[in-house]
Amino acid sequence: MTARPLILFPDPRLRQVAAPVTRFDAELSRLADDLVDTMRAAPGIGITAPHIGVALRLVALELPDTRVRLYANPVLIWHSLEMARHAEGSVSMPGFTEEVERPARVRVHYQDLDGQVQQEEADGLLAVCHQHEIDQLDGIFWIQRLSRLKRERLVKRHQKQSAAR
Repeated sequence: MTARPLILFPDPRLRQVAAPVTRFDAELSRLADDLVDTMRAAPGIGITAPHIGVALRLVALELPDTRVRLYANPVLIWHSLEMARHAEGSVSMPGFTEEVERPARVRVHYQDLDGQVQQEEADGLLAVCHQHEIDQLDGIFWIQRLSRLKRERLVKRHQKQSAAR
């Protein structure tokens, strides 16, 4: 178990579509452990394998006051028509958040680390995290969900901060 280096925005690997997990073995379990350690070190509440440069569809979530949840090959199979706004950010763009509007409730189909098919319904912060991390697996960095104006302002602030380092 090791915290791995994060891939930081604007690295083009954050825009790549991740490949499905096909092997449910000790190597996948080690990757999941590293994801959890990296997420906690960041710190964050969600992370995908692409955040650490591994283009696989694996997600780790650890919301406040909950246990770690691991999802291989997650897919949104349903979402509510009701929408909700929530502040989002990324371990790959630390220190920046913005309000994003997404469906308030979702149903996710996924596999656990043993390859067993599972399904989960979520609302609130868990629903936001599912949508955010599945977007990342699909090569959609969270700022793409912002209006063009908000995205451009955020990117400029990020560029200024990066140049000051």
